[in-house]
Amino acid sequence: MIRSSLPLVALLAAATTASAGAVHGIHPEDINRSGDPCTDFFDYANGAWRQQNPIPSYMDRWSRRWQSGEVNKEHVRDILTELSARTDWPKGSAGQLAGDFYAACMDESRVDALGSQPVQPWLSDIAAIDDAAGLQRAIRTLHDVGVAVPFQVSAGEDLHDPSKTIAHVYAGGLGLPDRDYYLKPEARFVEARAKYLAHVATMFELAGVPAAQAKQNAQTVFAFEKRLAQASLDNVQLRDPKLQDHATAFADLSKLAPHFDWEAYFDAAKLPRDALNVTQPAFVQQVDRELATTPLPQWKAYLQWHVLNAAADSLSKPFVEENFAFNGRFLTGATEIKPRWKRCAEATDQQLGEALGQKYVEKYFPPEAKARMQEMVKNILLAMDDTINELDWMDPATKKKALEKRATFFPKLGYPDKFKTYDGVVVSRDSAWDNVVAASRWNVADNRSQIGKPTDRSRWGMTPPTSNAYYNPLQNEIVFPAGILQPPAFDVNATDAVNYGAIGVVIGHEISHGFDDQGAQFDAQGRLANWWTPADNRKFQARGECVVKQFEGYFIEPGVHHNGKLVLGESIGDLAGAKIAYRAYLKSREGKGPEPTLDGFTPQQQFFIAWGQWRGDETRMETQRTMVQGDPHPIAKFRVNGPLSNLPAFREAFQCKADAPMVRPEADRCEVW
Repeated sequence: MIRSSLPLVALLAAATTASAGAVHGIHPEDINRSGDPCTDFFDYANGAWRQQNPIPSYMDRWSRRWQSGEVNKEHVRDILTELSARTDWPKGSAGQLAGDFYAACMDESRVDALGSQPVQPWLSDIAAIDDAAGLQRAIRTLHDVGVAVPFQVSAGEDLHDPSKTIAHVYAGGLGLPDRDYYLKPEARFVEARAKYLAHVATMFELAGVPAAQAKQNAQTVFAFEKRLAQASLDNVQLRDPKLQDHATAFADLSKLAPHFDWEAYFDAAKLPRDALNVTQPAFVQQVDRELATTPLPQWKAYLQWHVLNAAADSLSKPFVEENFAFNGRFLTGATEIKPRWKRCAEATDQQLGEALGQKYVEKYFPPEAKARMQEMVKNILLAMDDTINELDWMDPATKKKALEKRATFFPKLGYPDKFKTYDGVVVSRDSAWDNVVAASRWNVADNRSQIGKPTDRSRWGMTPPTSNAYYNPLQNEIVFPAGILQPPAFDVNATDAVNYGAIGVVIGHEISHGFDDQGAQFDAQGRLANWWTPADNRKFQARGECVVKQFEGYFIEPGVHHNGKLVLGESIGDLAGAKIAYRAYLKSREGKGPEPTLDGFTPQQQFFIAWGQWRGDETRMETQRTMVQGDPHPIAKFRVNGPLSNLPAFREAFQCKADAPMVRPEADRCEVW
């Protein structure tokens, strides 16, 4: 991480001074005073805010958290507006790349005037394919710019030696959210398939294909993708790293897919022939069957569709609106497309995020914020140590291994030590799509450049302005970009109760991912290796089953409930995250005395209200249906009520009776960590 010239002690003093100015706590005006915290804490914590702040037409969910994310985009817009106002940036500089990329995207009149012209050469090249070799050249060309059809080769750590980065072959090439949309018989999936067929046909028509041929192409695309879906792992299976652990020698790739020229592919991509991992061998075998038996015209329709799908948001208004009609209005329930400046800000961050990020952290992540975050992370990691030490169900041998793993956690806060330079990327103000292609080509090449090398732990998987966080089990790292370290998640001027209740639970959540049903399969060195005694592993699995059962009982509408196995990891993260963040909060106040009661709420109550207000999203039903089907994260209501109903500390804070809805009976109470 970039070091400040100030020593840490001085930075902590600066954070304390900043906090001593205008300290604030929870938002009492957001609370539903007619509600009961012991009945439905999600409704209580910020029900008034949700009632007064309906979901904007262009969003699929809304809360102070999501509002903050949109304000964050305003900050990004301001930076990009300033950068794009100048045309004298040195060519290839961060200012020129981000500024010109944004300017070209914002030039709506030019984008509309070009229509489908920017993408027509790609469609024409695919139409000209006349043999198997030409088909494989087209696949390689699409992979070069990040269009992963029908598979993808990407860099990643070796599952058994994470100090090395190898090539992983992943399944890809589906246009619907996941395999079940192609296969399940329920009415909502039947409707999705019909909408998708109409959407694909319309996109082909917009690109100039006659209506009858466009409809035929849509049928071809769907049938092709359905066959791929049938050969894919489902969402629950994809959560099991062991099912995707298939070390493969390069010479053996041809045995899986003899009709694909892997030599030519690796030559063109400049990839070494070292050991690699095939995540889904059955999928690769299905691709081989398609190469052997599917006629070229069907392959061409499939590839052309994925070009159109990838390019849609960079083309003229009819493409953008049709893409939104399916992926926005139908799948998420949003009724209006986002303003163009937001879409362009998001696209710039996605493609050139570390060029943009340099400017972002200068303005929005001061040293005192980083210092206070470092202190919180340290305290929450120590709280995890205490929790492990006190477990009564884990024997000393496993406990020792768990503590060894915790000791190797590697936090990343704010931004990378070294920003990417994007050397060689050519961005102009002429064509938004051409800029996307240029940036994507560089990002793919940058990813490929890591294959065959020692793993570079300085690299980040999210850009600095991103309002999110992640845990990577192979590097045992917890990562918090500057974009999430903003109010209401984190504020140097907030009380400890609020910071620990909001970003603190997020920190605890990411730490807990190292010990959820997935993370627990990786050891202190990030290797996919068992470190459990058989007896302790059985106890751990049983504790996870308690969480599975709890979330299976959460319905979004009659007949549609959460898949407990799908959301198990995130739910363990929320449960343990709230527990250890609360413990760290109490520990942080030792020697300082308790914080004051504010607006009638004790510090302990403020902690839990902060979590409810941070996580309290109102979510459109269409989005809930999509989430329940394929998102490992539960609906916000259950991310608030689910973990807290298991915590004695919550019950004590609000003096809930033993039979209150927010207090799970002791026999049903879940505790993993």
